[in-house]
Amino acid sequence: MSRAPRKPPLPPLDREPTARPFPVAAARTRALVLCPDKPDELSGGRTEPGRLEEAIGLAQAIDLDVVAAETVALRKPRPATLFGAGRVCAIGELVARERIDLAVVDTPLSAVQQRNLERAWSCKVIDRTGLILEIFGERARTSEGRLQVELAALTYQRSRLVRSWTHLERQRGGFGFLGGPGESQIELDRRRIDDRITRIRRDLDAVKRTRGLHRAARDRAAYPVIALVGYTNAGKSTLFNRLTGAAVGVRDQLFATLDPTMRVLHLPSGQQAILSDTVGFVADLPTDLIAAFRATLEEVRTADLVLHVRDMAHRESAAQRHDVLEVLRSLELGDLADDGRLLEFWNKLDLLSGEDRAQLVSAADRQADAVCGSALTGEGVAALLALLDRRLSGAAHVVELELDSADGERLAWLYRRGTVLERRDADGRTHLRVALPAAEHARLQRDLPGGEIVEPAHKNPSGGR
Repeated sequence: MSRAPRKPPLPPLDREPTARPFPVAAARTRALVLCPDKPDELSGGRTEPGRLEEAIGLAQAIDLDVVAAETVALRKPRPATLFGAGRVCAIGELVARERIDLAVVDTPLSAVQQRNLERAWSCKVIDRTGLILEIFGERARTSEGRLQVELAALTYQRSRLVRSWTHLERQRGGFGFLGGPGESQIELDRRRIDDRITRIRRDLDAVKRTRGLHRAARDRAAYPVIALVGYTNAGKSTLFNRLTGAAVGVRDQLFATLDPTMRVLHLPSGQQAILSDTVGFVADLPTDLIAAFRATLEEVRTADLVLHVRDMAHRESAAQRHDVLEVLRSLELGDLADDGRLLEFWNKLDLLSGEDRAQLVSAADRQADAVCGSALTGEGVAALLALLDRRLSGAAHVVELELDSADGERLAWLYRRGTVLERRDADGRTHLRVALPAAEHARLQRDLPGGEIVEPAHKNPSGGR
């Protein structure tokens, strides 16, 4: 008996949910980048050429071979295909002519739009969210980073199960005709994904608790924390290496840094701080990704200072600044500037020349919270360290106290809550000079009864030990 030819199945979801829902696996996959022209959605001075350039950079960040890229006029988005029928047909001809394997659409797509475009163009289609998740999936190195990426990818993947399983019939359960309809494959996969998401969130809660313990330990050591933030590829890791002497990987590539790194920073006055390098931000960062990385970004929320590294050689530096501040607001950090915790380093001065360079230096000189320079050449780094030193020291109060040398409890309180700058022991008495954070200084009289303040508390004017 002859068998009917088998129909090639649609690409199924992996039986076990993974953080890599998009099979962009082949090296040097031929890709087409499409940037919908939606002027009403542009913000902060961003331009369409700038968006297209960034979309190409994102595609190249996972080693895609971008053989064609264009901005597509989009007057009215179509629910079924996003683009109009004529434009879909024209792009399909381009895909066939250039033998495109993957089309990247630089905007969020619904599951229906993604499925219909794949059918029309006969190639794989991913949207901006999928592309960013794919990049993060490749770059995550630590177990924490992989968990965060997997959580975001599974949340994104769950809403697209209908696209993968519409060809399957509902399976029958029970025995023979007595059994009613069983659980469909889509429901099984959704349940698997939900179970995995629950486990990941539980693991990330443990990560958050561990980070909280680490922060508490740093608080007891009286080390202030400085968090580096900025648009992706702004030069944060280069500056991090320059300031701390670390060897964090640096590449001229979007999202070169994903996993956070911390090192001790020695300031000119002699005091020490913790410098934290964080993941770069990008315009239209997927909300699921922000939510997944909240455990990591908690370091930014609790930092004493936040240093925003800006690429001043980029033509859309102002727009990038707007996008970074939007992400910070989503983390409930909109009042950083008002609190005096937000500073800026205007990076890549070495790429500017002539009038542009002179104007940038002049503008930085007029601002108390900005320094311009180059993390690559080291220009301006000394001025940046001095600014960080002043800001951290200015927030400290220096007091001199005299205690009984046998009073270990009160001595431990001072070592735990502040930074002991000087200590002298004589005749059973201990003379201390201690720098205390403003909040701890306010609790000094309440939590340290019996200690004699030799010199009234005052803010340290010199900024140092």
